[in-house]
Amino acid sequence: MTLTISNDDGQRLDSYLASQLPDLSRSRIQGLIKGGHILLNGAKVKTRTALKHGDSISVEIPEEAPMAPQAENIPLTVIYEDSEIIIINKTPGMVVHPAVGNSEGTLVNALLHHCRGQLASDGGENRPGIVHRLDKDTSGCIIAAKTNNSLKNLASQFAERKTVKLYLAVSQSPPKQVHQTVFNNIARHPVHRQRMDVCNPGSGKPAITDLHLLHTLENGTSLLLCALHTGRTHQIRVHNRFLGHPLLGDPIYSKPARQAEAPARLMLHAWRLGLKHPSSDNWHQSEAPIPPEFHPWTQQVTERLAQIRLISDTRELDTLW
Repeated sequence: MTLTISNDDGQRLDSYLASQLPDLSRSRIQGLIKGGHILLNGAKVKTRTALKHGDSISVEIPEEAPMAPQAENIPLTVIYEDSEIIIINKTPGMVVHPAVGNSEGTLVNALLHHCRGQLASDGGENRPGIVHRLDKDTSGCIIAAKTNNSLKNLASQFAERKTVKLYLAVSQSPPKQVHQTVFNNIARHPVHRQRMDVCNPGSGKPAITDLHLLHTLENGTSLLLCALHTGRTHQIRVHNRFLGHPLLGDPIYSKPARQAEAPARLMLHAWRLGLKHPSSDNWHQSEAPIPPEFHPWTQQVTERLAQIRLISDTRELDTLW
């Protein structure tokens, strides 16, 4: 990877790289600089070296030997469990699987303890049992597979868009339409590397979200039902920001002027998950109880939510309004 400095004159090398490489900790970046894996204009320099316009930074990140995740006694809220699958109501703030700089306290660590190691291994050493992911700050339904056959079956259902994934979200302002489908491509933001962004059709990956307005409070904040047809990173968050009404409490995509009003969490909850059980082939619906932070909005539409619970085909949602 090569980065060229255009408008960061005087900034320290390690500080600049921390803003460009959010997946790496500051200490990891400093270690790469000291080890000669990061060069400035082809030469090894110190971490505090000041940058100048036109400087070229080459970054080589050596592969680290992966460490197998360890079982940890972390409490889990189990929605459903049998010998093939387990469905969890994930708490906000929990990372799904270990990664660089985040090797402990993840859902995988908790599942290894709860399931006594009985998780599908085909997903990779650091992702045993993991079929799909939720953002760290998102709560709600997530399924894991205990056997490799179940993992293969579930992965195929997700890839072929045969699952039903319904989320509840609260936006900072009301959408312009009661019902709308967003269909565009999403890719990593070219500058802000911790963000995803809508991009040209020739790049990124297709992302499709149905949005349904459920209720708007007097302050303009609005409860939305979001049906996912694809599963891109930050998809619901990016699509709501793209439409001009980012989610309340979103630390990356929300408007700072409204942050003071936000709850102490991202207002996004994976409410319902529908799929075919991998062994019986029967349709299985799971629901993660609505967190209390959502109650000011959801208490206004209890009948509507009860109607939605009866639907297994997202194409029927717009008939409820």
